[in-house]
Amino acid sequence: MRFTPMQVLRLIKVNFTAMRYGLDEVLFLIPAFQPMNFLLRLLPWHWVRNRPPLGERIVAALGELGPVFIKFGQMLSTRRDLLPSDIADELAKLQDDVAPFSGDEARRIVEDALGEPVDALFKEFDSTPLAAASVAQVHAAKLKDGRDAVVKVLRPDARKRIHKDLGLLYMLAGLVKTILPGGRRLRPLEVVREFEVTILKELDLMREAANAGQLRRNFADSDILYVPEVYWPYCRRKVMVMERIYGVRISDMEKLRAAGTNLRTLAERGVKIFFTQVFRHNLFHADMHPGNLFVRVEDPENPVYAGVDFGIVGTLSERDQYYLAENFLAFFNYDYKRIARLHIESGWVPEHVREDELESAVRAVCEPLVHRPLNEISFGQLLIRLFSIGRQFDMEVQPQLVLLQKTLLNIEGLGRELYPELDLWETAKPFFEEWSRRRKGLAPIIESFVEHAPQALAQLPKMPQRAWETMDALVHRSRASDERHSRIEDAIRRSERRVVFMLVGAVVAVLAAIYWL
Repeated sequence: MRFTPMQVLRLIKVNFTAMRYGLDEVLFLIPAFQPMNFLLRLLPWHWVRNRPPLGERIVAALGELGPVFIKFGQMLSTRRDLLPSDIADELAKLQDDVAPFSGDEARRIVEDALGEPVDALFKEFDSTPLAAASVAQVHAAKLKDGRDAVVKVLRPDARKRIHKDLGLLYMLAGLVKTILPGGRRLRPLEVVREFEVTILKELDLMREAANAGQLRRNFADSDILYVPEVYWPYCRRKVMVMERIYGVRISDMEKLRAAGTNLRTLAERGVKIFFTQVFRHNLFHADMHPGNLFVRVEDPENPVYAGVDFGIVGTLSERDQYYLAENFLAFFNYDYKRIARLHIESGWVPEHVREDELESAVRAVCEPLVHRPLNEISFGQLLIRLFSIGRQFDMEVQPQLVLLQKTLLNIEGLGRELYPELDLWETAKPFFEEWSRRRKGLAPIIESFVEHAPQALAQLPKMPQRAWETMDALVHRSRASDERHSRIEDAIRRSERRVVFMLVGAVVAVLAAIYWL
């Protein structure tokens, strides 16, 4: 394993920072190093009494190491199958808030990307950023037609810094895999690779603009969520311009209460927005922390969410949607055998796993939850528990479900902070029931038929030719083998009957398609 000189220097800084925050004690948790635990007492930074908990120290160290480590910590907070819950909770508090770069540099990036001077592009452009994060920062502006806008500008050194620290993270992951007992089971390289995919997507602001555009269409007629408009003529990979929104930051409870906001309605609408995205639109905002959510309180009894920062979105396959909804429904029906079967059918756990053993493990984890009031049950925690069970049975990490779990935990935490008595099941139940109805009965069959009818109709003219080609091939094969001649003739007769049935079926399909379309 080779390190470049720059990586060596960076690694020295990482080690120094880790020791200063007392994170070297983590090393002595490894069984091989536990006999040398006494060395900790010889290190001066361990003489300090009443030090903060380990989770808080990890968060402070990551914050000092910079943007990539902050984002990596945020991502690790979603991997509660790997981390103790107290450390995962602390990591979830990491805020991607860093010092801004100069306004003059931002103007230069905008001008290079759009090919015109800032003064020619905008009526006003504020060089002082509204907010700054690890990948980009945001400036207030006004378009020539007077519309208020925000200009998101990619950091000039973002790509370089991210690639440099990603290389270091891969090196550290390799060490963890080699040195740590059970390191292979933790799959550190896969964790870093998952993080790399996520963070590199954020480096393309055109991708974020496209996400925002799709979400805006999905909620075009919504009275509970507003997605700002993207101003496409001003968008490039390093620059994105969109409508500026105004509202109360959702974490500002004092202002929300002062405005007379109906917090119960606000909490319930947050849950509805999430499940609408997952089970109806199949595109969900996967970074819904308080910094990205605002509330319009012009009508306090009907508060409206407004979202920003669409760099990370998630989707699920129809298969994953189905198994996820069915898992939740089975849990609330106390059907642990169904949960075990779903885990095996979905491919989340290997086929060789015994269903009865998995069912027993599911019952042990879920049974304590069913005796609690519904408003105390966390969907996010339930997913974590189900995933932790799966790990015992060699369950593969499902990145799309981990992203969903992270977002669900954010929404739940937010909802219960707004309205502690929030009944998540009562709010989410209609979405699961609707999904179940759409999967069963005649309606989905008709829907599928209508969807595929045009493709079937396009192939219809070719069917007779293909049928005769098939029969001709059978005739040629029959001549090559006298012994099989009689069997081939039988096959030809059967094929002729199939052709007749196919043509009749095609005619019926055409008539049905015309009727339903």
